[in-house]
Amino acid sequence: MGTTDRRTLTDEQLREEVRAKYAQAATQGAGCCGPAVATTDEHGTEVFGAALYDEETAKDGGQAIAGSLGCGIPTAVAALRDGDVVLDLGSGTGGDVLISARRVSPTGRAIGIDMTDEMLDQARRNAADAGLDNVEFRKGYLEDLPLEDASVDVVISNCVINLAGDKGRVLAEAARVLKPRGRFAVSDVIADPDMDDATKRDMQRFTGCIAGALTRRELEDALAAAGFVDVEIQETHRVHAKAGSAIVRATKPV
Repeated sequence: MGTTDRRTLTDEQLREEVRAKYAQAATQGAGCCGPAVATTDEHGTEVFGAALYDEETAKDGGQAIAGSLGCGIPTAVAALRDGDVVLDLGSGTGGDVLISARRVSPTGRAIGIDMTDEMLDQARRNAADAGLDNVEFRKGYLEDLPLEDASVDVVISNCVINLAGDKGRVLAEAARVLKPRGRFAVSDVIADPDMDDATKRDMQRFTGCIAGALTRRELEDALAAAGFVDVEIQETHRVHAKAGSAIVRATKPV
């Protein structure tokens, strides 16, 4: 698909490309950002995946962390506390859900949403192996979350929103399911304003978490349009010559 201009595809076609990559990740260990796209930068530094987690956090995620190809650690900045209901958008093999579940126990719970059966099966096995009973995984699309209005305290995500065709709809859904004063804390890729056209149209770069990224200004505007306030975007490291990973935080107002 490297020669396909991803901008000629419909949102549904883009979704199918991403779903296929996730299925491959679950069944072959390839991961959402590979094998066609490296997890290291031009200097050989790991910029995606399990290497980004510190030892203690990785331990909380158990074996699910080994299957991660996220671009950060959203649970590190989400200020999770006992009793919170946490929602992970695009939960994959479940690592960040398991970390969240431990941090909000004993009265809180963590929910993972993913559209890929193979990923959901793997995540449920990882949760069972971890012995956690405050975890739930549901099948669904980020543009149409299978949750009630104002039902969660925190929304997290790790390098997934950039893969959505309609990012505005994803952010609107995140705002809908958050309670008033709910927190939005995600790790995602943000594009430089001068990202080249060849990268933007490359389908492999899209499924590799680069080409679909919004710029900082575009993301700020999209969050505001979804109704979020107190938006903070802090780049953490570079993942491409024209893109970086960032922590994105915002709040749903009363």
